[in-house]
Amino acid sequence: MLSDIEIAQQATMLPIAQIADNLGINNDELELYGNYKAKLSPKINERLKDKPNGKLILVTAINPTPAGEGKTTTTVGLGEAMARIGKKAVLALREPSLGPVFGIKGGAAGGGYAQVIPMEDINLHFTGDMHAITTANNLLCAIIDNHIQQGNELGIDPRRIIFKRCLDMNDRALRNVVVGLGGKVNGMPREDHFIITVASEIMAILCLSNDLADCKRRLGNILVAYNFKGEPVFASDLGVEGAMAAVLRDALKPNLVQTLENTPVLVHGGPFANIAHGCNSVTATKLALKLGDYCITEAGFGSDLGAEKFFDIKCRSAELKPSAVVVVATLRALKYNGGVPKAETANENVEALKKGLVNLGAHVENMKKYGIPVIVAINRFLTDTDAEIAVLAECCKELGVEYSLSEVFAKGGEGGIDLAEKIVAACEQSSEFKCLYDEKLPIKEKIETIAKEIYGADGVDFTTNAEKQIQEIESLGQDKLPICVAKTQYSLSDNPALLGRPKNFRITVRNLSLSSGAGFIVVLTGDIMTMPGLPKSPAAYRIDVDADGKISGLF
Repeated sequence: MLSDIEIAQQATMLPIAQIADNLGINNDELELYGNYKAKLSPKINERLKDKPNGKLILVTAINPTPAGEGKTTTTVGLGEAMARIGKKAVLALREPSLGPVFGIKGGAAGGGYAQVIPMEDINLHFTGDMHAITTANNLLCAIIDNHIQQGNELGIDPRRIIFKRCLDMNDRALRNVVVGLGGKVNGMPREDHFIITVASEIMAILCLSNDLADCKRRLGNILVAYNFKGEPVFASDLGVEGAMAAVLRDALKPNLVQTLENTPVLVHGGPFANIAHGCNSVTATKLALKLGDYCITEAGFGSDLGAEKFFDIKCRSAELKPSAVVVVATLRALKYNGGVPKAETANENVEALKKGLVNLGAHVENMKKYGIPVIVAINRFLTDTDAEIAVLAECCKELGVEYSLSEVFAKGGEGGIDLAEKIVAACEQSSEFKCLYDEKLPIKEKIETIAKEIYGADGVDFTTNAEKQIQEIESLGQDKLPICVAKTQYSLSDNPALLGRPKNFRITVRNLSLSSGAGFIVVLTGDIMTMPGLPKSPAAYRIDVDADGKISGLF
């Protein structure tokens, strides 16, 4: 079979102006970035504000494994399948980060015959949104250090600067650095840190803002440091929110592209779900709901991270009401959860599958707690056997959910027709979406609710440092915000080695930070790095470009 990039490069793309025209987008609402990608002007929001919303569908998954799940592939294929059954669907997806593109993934625009194109553009620089976010973040950092250098009128304590520099690259050497070396003219020497751009609060702000004015307000609310008196210093105190908003002006506009089957896709924003809130932008999702009868979106990693944050942070903030949720899995991944080594997951193993299905069961049960219909999508492989599928069918019957065998990787939209039909039926069911917790509850109670209800933990332990940080957040009156847990994606627990459905464990909270601009509290558990490192053999070794500009190695 052809590689993903070979399939993408052989696709027949429609001019993006034609995709826009099919959606009813006016020419003056379209800002072209070449022939096959464009940004959408804020004008369109005003024109469509009174149009009824379509149905919102979230695609999530079990905990990721080396055997693979295919969440984005399923999402894209579902959008293509909707068109095949005569439904007007618009996809709303995240932008890939260059960190994993050059690290392990090598690309993140779907796979096989369920991809978003132009694949090379989307995976690399695209329309420059990541660069704008990085620049806005580092502009604030430069202003902080310059303020100290120029007399430090605000009395910023260099030891208590909490806002970090960022880079959209996996670079472990930048996690902990010293800046300001080289004498008096080069600034105040101090310890500093880099995080990856997708973990930046600026990324979260871009994704949660309703418009430019809202973005500017949120930027001003960023807590950047404390002064020598222990008082908070915000970005607005430095007077830099206007310049940051100017840098982000165009990045705030959603990007329009298409699938291999010319289904419209809005690709915008890209926070990781293991260290950030894991959802594409509110502006893209809301616009997709106006442009189509169905908006299909996804949230990062498993439902314990991406879906929980999609519901409890994004939907709460943007007042969104999803109609259905899809939980993606593969039989291979479920067998891996049942103790089978990756190299043997293609072999039939009914007993291991039965053991691993507890992971799927946990995710399905958790999604039901939000009050909307749940559908299981099995990303099918040729090695899946009838005996294994029968076990899956019995499990889904016991869970009280429909399942569909998806073949969108090999067949595109045709391979997702059954899933699409079941999703349409699910969206017609009566449901009442609800968040998991009241954001007005005490911080500890909110964390414990997530840990017990979603992860299955017995309880939560807080380090001395975490206890102190909770008190600081409470003293600022910022404790009535949703929780964004930074946790390993590989397990329902905070220990990546605990597969399946762990029991008899506790979650350890070691650190908290206030993202007052984004509007949530970040809670770090386990050993989570906000600046990842490259693997021993990075995907960058396999990415190349020939003399004609044709890129290879993305997958």
